[in-house]
Amino acid sequence: MADIIAGQAGVKAVSVDAADAALTEKADVLFIGGALYAYGLDKKLTAYLSGIDGSKVGEAVVFSTSWLSKHAIDLIKKALAAKGIKVREEFLYLKSGQVDKRTAEIKAFADKNIK
Repeated sequence: MADIIAGQAGVKAVSVDAADAALTEKADVLFIGGALYAYGLDKKLTAYLSGIDGSKVGEAVVFSTSWLSKHAIDLIKKALAAKGIKVREEFLYLKSGQVDKRTAEIKAFADKNIK
């Protein structure tokens, strides 16, 4: 999902544990996503969210995949809100294995939320 969204936005998708993941400039819109791991977020995503500089994000847009639940959406939104980041209500959740079949929907979601 991240690669498809990034392609629509004309940017590169970056993993939260990549060396260049930290925001060095203000992002008007930050797309951020992750999945559930044992009903919580991945430790690397949790660390990224706890260290994010809220003043560098205009708004955040959340997306997720998982086999069972969209609970990751709530966890990511909560962590972003705790940093004072405005999180758009709209999000995109797909069951695992649906990404390849729903590319058009992912692109439309990105297009709608890029601005």
